[in-house]
This record gives sequence, structure tokens and C-alpha cells, in this order.
Amino acid sequence: MGFYLRKSISVGPLRFNLSKSGIGVSAGVTGLRFGVGPRGNYVHMGRGGLYYRATLPPSSSPRSSPAQPLAPEIPSETHTPLEEIESADVSQIVDSSSRELLDELNRKRAKTRLWPIVAIASVVALGFGVSSSWPVWLLAIVALAGTAGTYAAHTRDALEKTVVLFYGFDPDMEAAYAQLHTAASHLANCAAAWHIEASGKVHDRKYHAGASDLVRRKNTSICKAEPPFVKTNIETIAIGVGRQTLHFFPDRVLVYDQNGVGAVSYQELRIEVGTTRFIESESVPRDAEVVDRTWKYVNKSGGPDKRFKDNKELPICRYEEITLSSHSGLNESLQLSRCGTGNGFAEAIASLSKKMPKEGASIVQAA
Repeated sequence: MGFYLRKSISVGPLRFNLSKSGIGVSAGVTGLRFGVGPRGNYVHMGRGGLYYRATLPPSSSPRSSPAQPLAPEIPSETHTPLEEIESADVSQIVDSSSRELLDELNRKRAKTRLWPIVAIASVVALGFGVSSSWPVWLLAIVALAGTAGTYAAHTRDALEKTVVLFYGFDPDMEAAYAQLHTAASHLANCAAAWHIEASGKVHDRKYHAGASDLVRRKNTSICKAEPPFVKTNIETIAIGVGRQTLHFFPDRVLVYDQNGVGAVSYQELRIEVGTTRFIESESVPRDAEVVDRTWKYVNKSGGPDKRFKDNKELPICRYEEITLSSHSGLNESLQLSRCGTGNGFAEAIASLSKKMPKEGASIVQAA
């Protein structure tokens, strides 16, 4: 029996062809085939003795261009590891004058909410009734009972978990607290506000636009907001600082996070306000002051490092920074796009520390 070697193998729409140059693959119909072979891509057309064959340039082949220098690899240790800037746990941020209030707030926050349990139980009961073909009137009763029970449990939770605070002001104290709200509104009106989470020193500035420090920051909000499970007769200011939120009351700052509540009195609160030159790699806020420009990668003379192809010019903005700290462990830093707003806030805090309420807040038990 003779032995022969096939020059092509068909696998579905593809045909694998063997030639002296190597193996190729083609696809198509009689008279028109496209293929990839050892000598490149090609198209083959024709039948009945008349054929046309053309080699196609590889689609991935770039056009010839002058040789570009490769960008140097950035060393891995051009700056120190970023160190977190964060406050201590709220259990440590305790003002002695706020001990009783904090105990009440944390005790009520720890209570279990009943309404989710009642709501889930009602849904399960209703689902069981539907699957068991209960009469419609009975299903309606179960649905109404579940809705009423969930509402009653929600009301009970609100009463059990909420602390009610009433404040009474004399004219001086009222004016001082109004001053704080005015100053906070100026902070809130800045086009951008950030919470600085971490920072680290730069070892080699040419890889970091000439900066001496690196920071990690996130956008934050400054607004009027009521803290959770607290009802009061005044408006309070809330500032987000990462995992915690600061709520400014007339006599103290309450520090909230998912683990509980802490407090800092205004006498213990330290506020430092300053300006910084920040190399902005994001969009420049509309109210920011651009004081200079630099390059993403700079050389020793301050010009662009031409070894990097993606070396773009970056603006240097003058921002304001506000640092809030206390001996009990508060340690937070804010950055604002407009300068000149932080001093008013610091002055309002100082004024409040000198004009504490003659009578402290009274805690009203919700029953």
C-alpha cells in the first residue's frame, strides 16, 4: 500500500497548508481565500486558470518612525512608605466633661434594632402562606400585621436608640455659635476640600515633579448634618475625615465612627492653619490660585526630563491646610482649594472655647 503526505488539512472553515516554507492557514470559499503563511498575510482570488495573489502587510506593523529613547525605569524606592494620618480609636478620644454623655450615646448605639428582624419574619410568614395556598383574606391579614409590626418596631428602635439634646443660649454664646456656622459655610463654599489620609517623604524629587512630600487624599464634605441617633434643637456642622466624622456642637466636637462616639472639648481642640504649594495632577479647582508650574519628571535644573515621553507640565497651586488635634488622640488634616477661609474657622473655635454654655446640654431619655 502506497504512502502519501497530504499538503492540506481542512478543519471546519480553516485549511492548514503545508509547503516548503512552513505551515499556513487560510479561510474562504472557492475563488476567494484569505490566508496567513510563512511569508505573511495574503489574498488569493480566481478560478478557471486566471488567478490573482497579493501579499498583505501585517496589520500590527507600525509605520517607520525615528527611534525614540526608552523611558528609564522608575526606581521602587524614590520615597518613604506613606504613613497614615489618623485619629486614635474613639474609645480613647474622651473629654472628661463628656463622659456621661458619651456613655449614654454609646450605650444606645449598641442596642439591637428590632425592625429588620420583624420585617424579615413577616416576609417569611407571607411567603410560607403563599406557598401553602392560604386564603387571600388570611394573606392580607398577615401582610397588614407584618407592616404594622415593622412600623411599631421601627418606632421602638428610634425611641430606644436616640438621645435628645437641648441647648439654651445666652446672647454671647448664640453669637459665637453663629460665627462658627458662618466660618464653616466659607469652608463648604470652597470648590474642593480633601481629607489627607497619609504622607511620606520623597528621596528622589525628579521622579515626583520636584515634590518634597507625597500625600494620599480623598475628597471630603463640609455640611450641616445631624449625627446618627441624636435629636437636637440646633443645627450641627459635620466634616468627614476618612473613617470618622466630626460633628461640631456648641460645647464640644463629637467624633463618630462605626465603633462608637468620642468627644473633644473646644478647650482641648488645637487648630493649625497654613498654606502649602501643591503640585496638582488632577483638574485645578475653579477657585484655586496657580502660583507656578513644573513637570511630571524634572531634571536638576527644573526643566523637563526628556527621557520620559509622557512628561507633561503640571500646575502648582497654593492650597490651605487645616490640622485638628488634641491630647486625647484626635489627629486629622484637611486641604482646601481656596486660601483665607481657615483662619475664620479657627477664630470661631477659639471664641467658643471662651464662651461655654452656662448650663450644659441636658440629656432627655426617649421613652
